[in-house]
Amino acid sequence: MNNCILMAEIIQEPQLRYTPDNQTPIAEMRVKFAGLRPDEPPATLKVVGWGNMAQEIQANYHEGDRVILEGRLTINSIDRPEGFKEKMAEMTVQRIHTLNGGDIGASFSGVEASTKSTTVSPTAAPPVSVSAPAATAKPKAAKVPPPPAPADQPELDDIPF
Repeated sequence: MNNCILMAEIIQEPQLRYTPDNQTPIAEMRVKFAGLRPDEPPATLKVVGWGNMAQEIQANYHEGDRVILEGRLTINSIDRPEGFKEKMAEMTVQRIHTLNGGDIGASFSGVEASTKSTTVSPTAAPPVSVSAPAATAKPKAAKVPPPPAPADQPELDDIPF
């Protein structure tokens, strides 16, 4: 199954166009994301959305927005005028989520930013009603069987490979 999740920044304003036959909307934009190593430059990728997703991209997302993209990754081969074929990666987006509210404390330059820590206070237990005094009974100790005696020969059949 071809599924890709990518955290990126939109570097080209989404452009909306339509197919000639049935007028299906298509949105195209370019995004950048950090390389694997700190010394690598950011990579860019063409992102395409179809139908309702295309209209949502055009209406809600703009250049400079940080997003998480979920979709399929494809490689397209393009014939160049110089006589060779160029391979270009393209992502067909199925879901898109924005990060502009400080949701994730990492920057796209490959360096982590400081994250805000939040503390959660424990909730109080609901009050317990006491209607009658509880009977005090001694808890009985459960009988624990003694551990099995060690075997002289190890059980070789139980070793997983």
